[in-house]
Amino acid sequence: MPAQRQSQETLKLLWPVLVPVLLFSIIPLVRGLYLGFTDYRLGDEIRFNGLDNYAQLARDTYFWKSFQVGFLWTLVVTAGQIILGLGLALLLNTRVRFTSIYSLLMLIPWAMPPIIRGIVWRQIYDMDSGWLNVTLLDLGLIARPINWLSSFEYAIPAVIVAGVWGEIPKAAVFLLAGLQSISKELYEASRIDGANRVREFFHITLPMLAPVLAAIVSLTFMWNFNTFGLIWVLTEGGPGGMTRLPMLAAYEEAFRYGYVGYAAAIGNVMVVIISLVLFFYLRVQLRERLAA
Repeated sequence: MPAQRQSQETLKLLWPVLVPVLLFSIIPLVRGLYLGFTDYRLGDEIRFNGLDNYAQLARDTYFWKSFQVGFLWTLVVTAGQIILGLGLALLLNTRVRFTSIYSLLMLIPWAMPPIIRGIVWRQIYDMDSGWLNVTLLDLGLIARPINWLSSFEYAIPAVIVAGVWGEIPKAAVFLLAGLQSISKELYEASRIDGANRVREFFHITLPMLAPVLAAIVSLTFMWNFNTFGLIWVLTEGGPGGMTRLPMLAAYEEAFRYGYVGYAAAIGNVMVVIISLVLFFYLRVQLRERLAA
């Protein structure tokens, strides 16, 4: 088959995939970039205003507070998901009975939409009838019910726990696939040399998992920084903005106050910041791999 004809056939096969990507990803992204340089409000005309949105954003302490909260949320939740996901993957990679059943049960939190996860955890944290308060009261660990989601002291830890729980399976699935790709001969050779489990983990497992870890950390960081549904259902950004992530800030500016252009500018800034963080992270990872 001539190369030109083969390329045409390939494009025909790719169209069913490219069209949805173009309609639901590329076009909205380009429009969002454009709106970030306008003063567009809901119901008004779109007028170009240059860098005015970004100048205002630089002075917006409320947004930068949400960015700090979002960055803290992202670091802690990502670390928790990776560490616990790796532990779960190591457990499932051993020869235990009913591994397939455990793997299926593990996927349940991941299969639940973020809105449903938020509803489940809101019921768990409910001050009057939530499972957590009832259990702690029965055990005598607290003297009175705690309002977990409306407390300045407990709101952030509460949403972090919910965020980590929901995404552990995703990390575990990726890491389990990486573990299963490591040659068993490496472990057999290390045992002949007298290496214990701890040395095997740090000298074989982690180095061989490095490419998978770099990929899953990068993806998880982006997904967590863009979290919206879970936090909106749990706290709507409260109390007092303590759990107001940047995506919630953009949503409120666009749909509560009607400042669509300003909300688009927030989204553009978030894209740039995430890209820079990931660039430096992947650069460090590449340098370490080349040095090794």
